[in-house]
Amino acid sequence: MGCDRNCGLIAGAVIGAVLALLGGILMPVGDMLIEKTIKKEVVLEEGTIAFKNWVKTGTEVYRQFWIFDVQNAQEVVANSSKIKVKQRGPYTYRVRYLAKENITHDTENHLVSFVQPNGAIFEPSLSVGTEDDTMTVLNLAVAAAPHLYPNAFVQVVLNSLIKKSKSSMFQNRTVKELLWGYTDPFLSLVPYPVNTKVGVFYPYNNTVDGVYSVFSGKDNVSQVAIIDTYKGKKSIYAVFGAEINLKGIPVYRFVLPSMAFASPLQNPDNHCFCTEKVISNNCTSYGVLDIGKCKEGKPVYISLPHFLHASPDIGEPIEGLSPNEDEHTTYLDVEPITGFTLRFAKRLQINILVKPAKKIEALKNLKRNYIVPILWLNETGTIGDEKAAQFRKQVTGKINLLGLVEIILLTVGVVMFVAFMISYCACRSKGKR
Repeated sequence: MGCDRNCGLIAGAVIGAVLALLGGILMPVGDMLIEKTIKKEVVLEEGTIAFKNWVKTGTEVYRQFWIFDVQNAQEVVANSSKIKVKQRGPYTYRVRYLAKENITHDTENHLVSFVQPNGAIFEPSLSVGTEDDTMTVLNLAVAAAPHLYPNAFVQVVLNSLIKKSKSSMFQNRTVKELLWGYTDPFLSLVPYPVNTKVGVFYPYNNTVDGVYSVFSGKDNVSQVAIIDTYKGKKSIYAVFGAEINLKGIPVYRFVLPSMAFASPLQNPDNHCFCTEKVISNNCTSYGVLDIGKCKEGKPVYISLPHFLHASPDIGEPIEGLSPNEDEHTTYLDVEPITGFTLRFAKRLQINILVKPAKKIEALKNLKRNYIVPILWLNETGTIGDEKAAQFRKQVTGKINLLGLVEIILLTVGVVMFVAFMISYCACRSKGKR
């Protein structure tokens, strides 16, 4: 009788140990199997589910614009006053709805290259007004003239054309004109062939963006679709910010660090952006990057919205700005197992450098340099509810279920082993008395 009882207790302890061992083995083995299954479908290769969805995304991507409406244009022109601006927006467009083109695979380095055709569809229901809303903004052609033509004699000629066209430092333009292009009256009078169309994003429709080069995820699934280079140059990087929950899916948030817009003294990687000694104070100012080389020499600078993380001297000549982290930070929400970006917000501001020009009357009264904010944009996309539910079912749900099974087996096994061993020892001790 005692033997039967002791044998039963030992058997229970053995079963508990086996269950605990099975739970322990499932942790690495199960994770490996799931990762192998996921990896097969999430890498960017012909025939995978991820590749099909990546070529033409089903997620709706929107680009919102907030335009800085200048409130004291005449005062600035006459007295070189601070520029008072009022943010107006959002004006929203659907973008990135066209399939990627010229896709090539670099299997040796696990990279995929492509270009993204550009297209923009206005979304009235997501906008504060219409594309015909008019506001006072910097005159892009007049502001760029002294940068593109520094010769004094040429500036005298340009000044006569600016006056004849009744152009000034500022102008009234519709949202559609400012964004996508308009025929400039000053440039239309230039006697030699020039492009008379001007716009912050002109030309856009029927053009392509890229070349992009992204990781395929073949060697590291967590890097799938992460940009390696853009037009042959390393892209701005992001750093880990926090772990958050997105529609029931745990994701890692990566944010654009302030160092990405730091001065070359703080971040040597930005040395190539320090090209204008006056505006950069010998490369000590920070918060804006000169991209003029990419814009045919035009004085274009990019920054975070409202000059977030910029040195005080950058925003000092501008009134009406209120930078804050929540509204103006760029981020990516990445599901860590698949490496999929499930939500993102790309936020950038377009600015133009304006300098005094003695030979151009529209600019001759200026006593300082201005980096004038034109607009800022928020390009954003979020996984839809239907796709989020599908993702939870196919990925998160299976992982959670496996994790639950592992914990149950391990817990039950350990409890059984400990309980039966204690009972066995107690019975042995009692039997010896």
